[in-house]
Amino acid sequence: MSKKKIAIQGELGAYSHIAAERLYKDADIKTCSTFEETFKQAYNDPNFKIVIPIENSLAGRVADIHYLLPKYKLQIHGEYFLPVEHNLLGKLDARIEDIKYVRSHAQAISQCQNIIAKRKFKSIISLDTAGSAKDLAEGKDKSIAAIASDLSAKMYNLKILEKNIEDEKGNVTRFLIMGKNIEQPEYQDKKTYITSCIFRLKSTPSALYKCLGGFATNQINLTKLESFSVKNTFDQTNFYLDLEGHIEEKKVQKAMEELGFHTESLDILGVYEASEFRQK
Repeated sequence: MSKKKIAIQGELGAYSHIAAERLYKDADIKTCSTFEETFKQAYNDPNFKIVIPIENSLAGRVADIHYLLPKYKLQIHGEYFLPVEHNLLGKLDARIEDIKYVRSHAQAISQCQNIIAKRKFKSIISLDTAGSAKDLAEGKDKSIAAIASDLSAKMYNLKILEKNIEDEKGNVTRFLIMGKNIEQPEYQDKKTYITSCIFRLKSTPSALYKCLGGFATNQINLTKLESFSVKNTFDQTNFYLDLEGHIEEKKVQKAMEELGFHTESLDILGVYEASEFRQK
């Protein structure tokens, strides 16, 4: 049996790498430098899936992802929630007292502000956490540290100067598993499903209020509703929506039909089983 092909953003050792390995053991992992490159990999090659972060419980949504969802229209095959434990990594001969600069992805920097302020570190923004660790390992400056996973410390032979430096416990990142092909599970009564879509409202008064009415009257729980501006405009807005339910359910079909009356565009991104993490 051939290995699963998975594309991630970032170097090996990134949190996306950890999530991908927990989802698909012994997968063939391809690293990409940007989120757009990751999306393109699955768009151009249907044999690839991508494991991509979409939101974090402390820092909110991950930049760029919401603009790439409507652009490439990949299908969501599932979700995975990864508890994130940030570590301060240094050179093998470094002490925490030596550190003046800390390097990492913007999300990781924002999630570790307490230690940065306490130690008066200067922040350096990088493309990803593991890439910061790799750059640190290849350099000679022991006044620089990286915020990354313990896997990155092992992979790049770095010392963990301090563990679990995130500002708050319960730091969790939600990942989406996506691909070009539709993989929609058949509806089963005892299972919980998420249906995800992106829509753009018609430019009419009370359009958002009216389109949400269908979910209320059909007693459908919305687990996420988020707006983001259409690029290069200030007067058009897209909405990303997650609802609890399966598109094969009559009540979901009625609500989506009502939504369609008030939208200029509506794209179903996927129907997939809800993660057990949601029950915690």
